[in-house]
Amino acid sequence: MRGTALAAAAMAGVLALAGCAKDSGGGSTNNTAASSGGSDCVTAQKPPAAPAAASSSTAAGEKVDGSKLKIGLAFDVGGRGDASFNDAAAAGTDKAKSELGVTTVSESTASASEAESAKQQRLDQMAASGLNPIIAVGFAYAKSVEAVAGKYPNTKFAIVDDDSIKLPNVTSLVFAEEQGSFLAGVAAAYKSKNCHIGFVGGVNTPLIQKFEAGFLQGAKTVSNKIKIEDEYLTPAGDFSGFQDPPKGNAKAAAEIAKGADVIYHAAGASGKGVFDAAKAGNALAIGVDSDQYNQKTVEADKDVIITSMLKRVDVAVFDYVQAVAKGDLSGLPKRFDLKVDGVGYATSGGKVDDIKDVLDGYKAQIISGAITVSDKPQK
Repeated sequence: MRGTALAAAAMAGVLALAGCAKDSGGGSTNNTAASSGGSDCVTAQKPPAAPAAASSSTAAGEKVDGSKLKIGLAFDVGGRGDASFNDAAAAGTDKAKSELGVTTVSESTASASEAESAKQQRLDQMAASGLNPIIAVGFAYAKSVEAVAGKYPNTKFAIVDDDSIKLPNVTSLVFAEEQGSFLAGVAAAYKSKNCHIGFVGGVNTPLIQKFEAGFLQGAKTVSNKIKIEDEYLTPAGDFSGFQDPPKGNAKAAAEIAKGADVIYHAAGASGKGVFDAAKAGNALAIGVDSDQYNQKTVEADKDVIITSMLKRVDVAVFDYVQAVAKGDLSGLPKRFDLKVDGVGYATSGGKVDDIKDVLDGYKAQIISGAITVSDKPQK
């Protein structure tokens, strides 16, 4: 992407891979595994090296005053302390406190079985008390955000993981989860000794299917021999799947018993059970949303966490708050994807350092469009 010589060198490798990887995600049957970290499972050729990272385009040293903002943060099931999705959102407002001078953040958490009316009441109370902006963490708030935002046109709202609301005072913060999960699938295939990996989703919804889709495609892109266990904890509508570590443990343990030795979860707080099962079963695990290697609530299992698919809810929340403080929302991306570092992968612990060039190579191909990642699972 930078430099004519670099682009020419990279394009030759891209063309070789694109035919089999662009749409189907299948790995080549004739290529050999990359020497860097690859196991006998890997059958695809090592991707071309990623170009040098572009320098940041953000204005250096820009000072934004957020001291007048009073933020309402409505958490999804699990709340602050889930070591995943909600904690990422909390990190965004924590950063707004330290960097923008925000002094007021009022937090409230949804329960697993609460009625829609409870969500609406939570947001209504925040708006009535003068909180502005109000950030709803999770697609489950969509109906309530639409109802309450319509009543309070002078209050700004943001909702994470939903773009269905077409009101002028509502901003959608959505992500390309499938792109980051593709890299998780690549990492799993490279690190699997059995050529057998697993996915554990929290709740079977279109959103979590995006994580599943990218993971399956990434693994199949680098290996035509890979075997994948693929399970959900609860069906759509039953959000307890995001807050049931024992069920996560049982599902992951069952996958490990079948031979899977690397498990990727997209299950919120239930991921703690997945990590416990991986440690007990001498398997490896991949976290989600936050850099879970560094999360205190799963610290006992950090030795089995090789990476995490980073969904930068923290970045989206902070950028949104900063934009509100500036009085200009026009600069926010329509979707937080690999290109804007809205998703990615963690390197804490050094457990994927040996395949970082591989992961960055695939990341570059996705950004360039040489590989298109599906948001629908292809089984």
